[in-house]
Amino acid sequence: MLQHSTLPNSQAGRGRALVIGAGIGGLASAMRLGAKGWQVTVLDRLDRPGGRGSSIDAGGHRFDLGPTIVTVPQGLRDLWAATGRDFDQDVKLVPMDPFYRITWPDGSSFTARQDTAAMRAEVARLSPADVPGYDRFLRESEARYWFGYEDLGRRSMHRFADLLKVLPRFAMLRADRSVHAHAAARVRDPRLRFALSFHPLFIGGDPFHVTSMYILVNHLEKAFGVHYAMGGVQAIARAMADVVQDQGGAVVQNAEVDEILVQNGRAAGVRLTTGEAIAAEVVVSNADAGHTYDRLLRNHPRRRWTSARLKRTRWSMSLFVWYFGTRGTRALWPEAGHHTILVGPRYRTHIRDIFQTGRLAEDMSLYVHRPSVTDPGCAPDGGDTFYALSPVPHLGHDNGVDWAAEAEPYRRRMLAMLEDRLLPGLSRHITESLVFTPETFQSRYLAPMGTGFSIEPRILQSAWFRPHNVSEELPGLWLAGAGTHPGAGLPGVVGSAEVLAQLVPDGPGRIRAPLPERMAAE
Repeated sequence: MLQHSTLPNSQAGRGRALVIGAGIGGLASAMRLGAKGWQVTVLDRLDRPGGRGSSIDAGGHRFDLGPTIVTVPQGLRDLWAATGRDFDQDVKLVPMDPFYRITWPDGSSFTARQDTAAMRAEVARLSPADVPGYDRFLRESEARYWFGYEDLGRRSMHRFADLLKVLPRFAMLRADRSVHAHAAARVRDPRLRFALSFHPLFIGGDPFHVTSMYILVNHLEKAFGVHYAMGGVQAIARAMADVVQDQGGAVVQNAEVDEILVQNGRAAGVRLTTGEAIAAEVVVSNADAGHTYDRLLRNHPRRRWTSARLKRTRWSMSLFVWYFGTRGTRALWPEAGHHTILVGPRYRTHIRDIFQTGRLAEDMSLYVHRPSVTDPGCAPDGGDTFYALSPVPHLGHDNGVDWAAEAEPYRRRMLAMLEDRLLPGLSRHITESLVFTPETFQSRYLAPMGTGFSIEPRILQSAWFRPHNVSEELPGLWLAGAGTHPGAGLPGVVGSAEVLAQLVPDGPGRIRAPLPERMAAE
């Protein structure tokens, strides 16, 4: 990779595209722009590519910091194909079976798999009367997938007229209803209602308020499966960076953008925190949309995404994540597979604490990641690599948490829950320990209020209502990543680059395939 000192510079920036942030959305955008003939440079403040999908190495452990699963591998294959490459030659995906296991305090459990018969059997085991409702829920999930993901999610929604055209379809699909309300209308068992409605938390949404369009995730899992990338999402990020460099572009780490420069009413480049100015014809920000508008465009007048508007925006929750390594545990805890969800004693009121009141509760629900059962190389021989994640309020609530005081007590409560529910005797085996609080998300990723997933995907903060992929504030600026359309999660941020490629014009280096002779003659 190029070092900071060798950043390309030019007065005009002709033919150059700059991408701010080497997260998955930024790298996908760089690949798409390279395929369109732009000379691309990606600038990122971290020491390695991936953003939230990067990793940290400690004591022989590789800790994957953020996303852990791939749910729509075809999106990545399409991205690679756009560059003339084969994704499966660069990254090895392993299908997960089961996807994950959900457990409740009463000892009951639900194991999610791709096979429909197996899933129907799980539903019947918990609540036989709910099988017909589950079948109907699956059909409705698929309908929302074709409309919400394959249609709206793969095209720009920056024109108000496009929103008006789809409103009748939104109404027909009851997009006004929440994910949980839709699940509750189909099944009665509270455990099944949780199992069918918790998915919005993976993209920063409150299941009791996020539009029911997001039940499409259930179809995503059924249709495409759940996969793990060997080497973690970090391996995907490194492979993406390699493609960008093979295209003639550059991915520059330890280079933080401080401001988007404006000339003649257009984005004209960026200024780094070192003071260095870099010119470009195209600027793409994969930084959080809030950070892009409130910080990087602070010296440019804004009409829609003003500081006041951003303060009124509803943001996703934050996360408390404990990364820990263990010694001599590979043969222990057979119930702890690759993905486990430990549900706490409350659901609705706990979600209200996280999203509405901003109260840090004594109880918690946990997502536990144990990649070493699939990818032994992420831990020393005989050991394991884990992370345990708990959704928590972001930093913007009036009764904000003092994480300097609360982090260690919260980690101890997390440890107690893990030892009681999943990993007995854990404390005797821990060798490495690292904690991320909302303050870490704010400082490491420049996330407004330390959010984990940018703007919450409520119905009036989705599609046209979200910050557009083509900036409303400044010509020559485009947005990618979780804070723009279609939204957060790996499929969403990769999809944002696909939308971006439809909007950014071809660069001067675009080589078009010659027309077949018959077509040329016509």
